[in-house]
Amino acid sequence: MKLFLLLFSPLLLFAVVKATADERPNILFCISDDQSYYHTGASGDPVIETPAFDRIASEGLRFVNAFCDAPTCGPSRSAILTGQPIWRLEEAGNIHSTLPAKFTTYTELLAKAGYHVGFTGKGWSPGRLEPGGRSQNPAGIEFSERTAKAPFKMMRNTDYAGNFEGFLDATGEDQPFCFWLGTSEPHRGYEGGIGKRTGKDPGKVVVPPIFPDNDIIRNDILDYLTEIETFDQQVARAIALLESRGELDNTLVVITSDHGMPFPRAKASLYDAGTRVPLAMRWPEGIIEPGRDIEAFVNLSDLAPTFLEVVGLEVPEMMVAKSVAEILGNKPVEDRSAAFVAMERHDGCRKGGKGYPCRAIRTADYLYIHNFEPTRWPSGSPDASVCARALPYGEIDTAPTKTFLMENANVDRYAKLAALAFGMRPAEELYDLKNDPWQMNNLAGSDAVKVIQSEMRQRLFGHLKATRDPRVVGGTVDWDYYPYYGLRKNKEWTVDPKP
Repeated sequence: MKLFLLLFSPLLLFAVVKATADERPNILFCISDDQSYYHTGASGDPVIETPAFDRIASEGLRFVNAFCDAPTCGPSRSAILTGQPIWRLEEAGNIHSTLPAKFTTYTELLAKAGYHVGFTGKGWSPGRLEPGGRSQNPAGIEFSERTAKAPFKMMRNTDYAGNFEGFLDATGEDQPFCFWLGTSEPHRGYEGGIGKRTGKDPGKVVVPPIFPDNDIIRNDILDYLTEIETFDQQVARAIALLESRGELDNTLVVITSDHGMPFPRAKASLYDAGTRVPLAMRWPEGIIEPGRDIEAFVNLSDLAPTFLEVVGLEVPEMMVAKSVAEILGNKPVEDRSAAFVAMERHDGCRKGGKGYPCRAIRTADYLYIHNFEPTRWPSGSPDASVCARALPYGEIDTAPTKTFLMENANVDRYAKLAALAFGMRPAEELYDLKNDPWQMNNLAGSDAVKVIQSEMRQRLFGHLKATRDPRVVGGTVDWDYYPYYGLRKNKEWTVDPKP
């Protein structure tokens, strides 16, 4: 029998049963672009409608503590593909870079094992393949011929589900497949006002306390939610395709996002709004006791070894992430009480191409962040002339919420929120999540948490040492000097040569 793995993005994983040659599962991995954990119906958002995600979660598993490896597109996707944290991936730790061919991907191994491997939309991106020694997107063979009128301006006209159908048609009889369905939604920009035009009530929006609460922010969030719904609709069509072909129950369906929402103090930061992502998986023939909410902590890099394990392939030694196959099989699991997240250079928004290197450990009770260069602007320099994108605080995408905070940074009621979004940060940050779930009150340095701060620091650095982070164990630390292949609106901006 043929089993299919349907991945929507991060961690709907298989059963612990090893697949034999003639019953290998297929994989459909669906991944949105910039969606925080909170914004699905299954997570309790009162406005958004995500029936596809909600179905996969209710009929499979919902991971409530799933985290990206990096809150930035390219590095997160590199980690997903390679099963490694970004500090092990050299240039791939930066966005607008490359993924060196020496880092094995799960897609390569599946292709060698006879799988039909393809993608549509946004696969590994953004960056250039050739400098890393690759000629094909690591997500697989591209299927992009089918287009459709975008429902709103600023959205791609890619018919994602239609291209999945084309991929299925091109798959050999009895050939297992692995497909990456990656939308560009809800990445900015947005057509303003689409949330209200689709009948959403701004009054029902849950505004996180890290943002001001007014009509500008509420409508900005509504537009973002509308784009997520477009992603979910594509996933629903993909599910319907599998159902119509009698394949759904033989398919592992995974739905996730590469990182959190494109708002201040979210994307391109190590706070939950930037790192905690939705993750659901469905696979009736492999998941034992579906309908569970999984409290165990997972990183999206755990998907690569999971996919390999469930199809019966050996996991390469370099893939140091941990398979979640035991969770699928409802078996006892090793310690999964923390997730680890990192960032190096996001968009080139500091003079000379400098990044904002930081690492974090997230447990049920605390978030501890270590900022290696606290004298640098975490959200990019306020001086647009030293940003490749020619934006002040250019790590944060242009948006109504960002603009409002910048324009009102000196207004008393908004000054603290602006400082949280744009201001400098100390070398260490520690947040008590039970009392401060949105991580707004840094306790680091307080006598009351001295012991906890030390324990969290030691645990983080112990993990970084064990996984050979060069910022901790020594070695090549070139993230500030790797080439930048992104758009340069500021033609004078350059990356400094390495001393």
